[in-house]
Amino acid sequence: MKKHTIKDIAKMAGVSKGTVDRVIHKRGKVSQKALEKVTKLLEEIDYQPNPIARNLKNNKVYQIYVVIPNPEEDSFWEPCIKSVNDAIAEFKSFGIVIKLFFYSPNSTKSFKDINNEILNLSPYAVLLAPLFYKESISVVKNYQSAGIKVSTFNNQIDSKQVVSFVGQNLFQSGRVAARLMHMITPKNSEIIICHIDETFNNALHMQQKEKGFRDYFDEQNHDSYTISTLSVSQENLYKSLITFLKSKQNISGIFVTTSKVYKVVEILRDNNLKNIKLIGYDLLTENIDFLKEDIISFLIHQNPKTQTYLGLTYLVEHFLFDKEIQNQKLLPIDIVNSENLSSYIEN
Repeated sequence: MKKHTIKDIAKMAGVSKGTVDRVIHKRGKVSQKALEKVTKLLEEIDYQPNPIARNLKNNKVYQIYVVIPNPEEDSFWEPCIKSVNDAIAEFKSFGIVIKLFFYSPNSTKSFKDINNEILNLSPYAVLLAPLFYKESISVVKNYQSAGIKVSTFNNQIDSKQVVSFVGQNLFQSGRVAARLMHMITPKNSEIIICHIDETFNNALHMQQKEKGFRDYFDEQNHDSYTISTLSVSQENLYKSLITFLKSKQNISGIFVTTSKVYKVVEILRDNNLKNIKLIGYDLLTENIDFLKEDIISFLIHQNPKTQTYLGLTYLVEHFLFDKEIQNQKLLPIDIVNSENLSSYIEN
């Protein structure tokens, strides 16, 4: 199909280029006769304006800011930087400015401060990884009041002001982890759900994973498993986990709801605690090493790189093409073990 220029349309309609431009962009005065003639012709040729060219012509620049935990404090977020840099390179010639901001994953103050700073910069949109539930609700409301669109990824929050979420169904993720644990642990044993480093009552993502995990085992009426929960900071993990393990009689598995499952491996090794099955999250280098040795049985891959890129792409396409932002994109729950690890590392 031929792409008609404004000059082509003006010649076909017998009017000036200025008249065609005013009709297409619905601005300025146009006679009724010219309006009808040009409108009819546009319908006949199924004219579609080029929003990118329009943005460039108008020198319109869209600022999209990405807010994530500092990867120097939690390496899970390192792939997000690669996605942001890829998006910067891909969209910079189209009037899209993407900037990256970090906050400490261990500080609600850091989270609030960086978002207040961004609020004062007035971007068009923010792509947010919301670790802290209560603070995130407040931050999103502030953005919405300022007319700034907010999309989230990785962790979902219950807010009507969020225009899009990209990530996994965390409740279902917890159920998948439970099914895997059920396959590799004996009946009549105890399983620990271990939350590391984040305040459980303010971390909806960990709550959802635990709910899914417990929901699965609640349905296994014919099997007798005891499920216990340990919520602990990384600084107190060693002492707390050892004390917890010593207070139990028959622990067969530990489900770590974050990417720090390797920390549990190190503690079990130091104390010569063997035969405890481990399931955790994410392809961190430390986790991969233990997965190769079958010390970690399974990792659930949350794919933060793809989450970030899709979240950005939905916002960019909205501004460039007026596309409706997809309200929710749930990624597959990828189960990785030592047998299929290579395909994930290669990709």
